[in-house]
Amino acid sequence: MRNATLRRAAAAVGVAALGAAYLWHTNPHEPGQILLPCPFRWATGLLCPLCGGTRLAYDLMHGDLVAAFHDNAVLLALGAPAAAYTIGRWLYAGLRGRRFRARIGPRGNAVVLTVAAVWMLVRNLTG
Repeated sequence: MRNATLRRAAAAVGVAALGAAYLWHTNPHEPGQILLPCPFRWATGLLCPLCGGTRLAYDLMHGDLVAAFHDNAVLLALGAPAAAYTIGRWLYAGLRGRRFRARIGPRGNAVVLTVAAVWMLVRNLTG
């Protein structure tokens, strides 16, 4: 087992727990909350592919899957499983004493960018 993996995992869990504790008591659906705004939306007025991620996390923590899907369907359907898989692989490799580095090849980059661009267009054109 790699000590570096345990330290990094503990730090990540600690930061995530602090963020989750703050978000648990801060409803991002209500105006006036102290949350970081999306810089892309601030600059352009358009929704980026990740807009709604904070609301999605809040709704998932409170068990409202329908609202989470409404906040950002693609991030929920594709991003959450991809993140869970990557984190799981990293932990599995680290606990076995190995190093895991997630790498996306040129085709993977093209797929991710295409999905993000199409999702951004769909979100902004349909309202």
